[in-house]
Amino acid sequence: MPEGHTLYRLAREQSELFAGRPVHVTSPQGRFAAGAALLDGRVVEGVTSYGKHLFADFGGDVLHVHLGLYGTYTTGVGDPPAPRGALRMRWVADGPKGEGVWTDLRGATACDVLTQPEVDAILDRLGPDPLRTRRGGPLSYAKVGRSRTAVGALLMDQAVLAGVGNVYRAEILFRHRISPFRPGRDVGAQEWQALWDDLVVLLRAGVRMGRIVTTQPADRSRRSGAVRREDAHYVYRRTGLPCRICGTEVRTEEMVGRNLYWCPVCQAV
Repeated sequence: MPEGHTLYRLAREQSELFAGRPVHVTSPQGRFAAGAALLDGRVVEGVTSYGKHLFADFGGDVLHVHLGLYGTYTTGVGDPPAPRGALRMRWVADGPKGEGVWTDLRGATACDVLTQPEVDAILDRLGPDPLRTRRGGPLSYAKVGRSRTAVGALLMDQAVLAGVGNVYRAEILFRHRISPFRPGRDVGAQEWQALWDDLVVLLRAGVRMGRIVTTQPADRSRRSGAVRREDAHYVYRRTGLPCRICGTEVRTEEMVGRNLYWCPVCQAV
């Protein structure tokens, strides 16, 4: 599932390409036909993200998209290709330089037109987004610090904090040497604040780079030049490989429906 930095980049890209312009909206698949008819020909005022949600403002009506596990946007310049397969929604507009631009949405969990009060109801259910505020540490800790739930599960709970997914969960816990199985109430307020501050840095770096890199240069096999994929993470998808710090085999097991990765020595309970 795309994490918060990906949605932030998508919102920025869509705003740059479509904001201030009338957009031809269609649903070749038909599942979004009513919503497409409502939005077709209207001007996009802007696109924003919050956590894993996208909101496109069409002047009173808001298009809400949640990509889920399988949703993808494909964007291009010029004439769009002939629609194929389960194409949920297509936007076509004249781009900022006069060229045609288009974007296609497939496989999203949610794609619907909402009123502003309905948007506010979604936002009210979400915890603070590290890409939207640096001051969300205490707000999220108010829930973490009194919970018996494992911190590895709390990090995936969008009501606790918004935008963190499986990669950031595994990596942020390793970077702070916190066991994913530790109850939230056993994580100190200062520990959580340090973790939150680090998430702000990592997510912003993810926005800049368009990928998640969490390792320090000294912990990579190649310490200069572009970061190779195999050097980008400490524990995520490294099951059975030696921990970059202590050499212990990285382990995995399922937690809240997703594979969890951790080092049993560096992150001892």
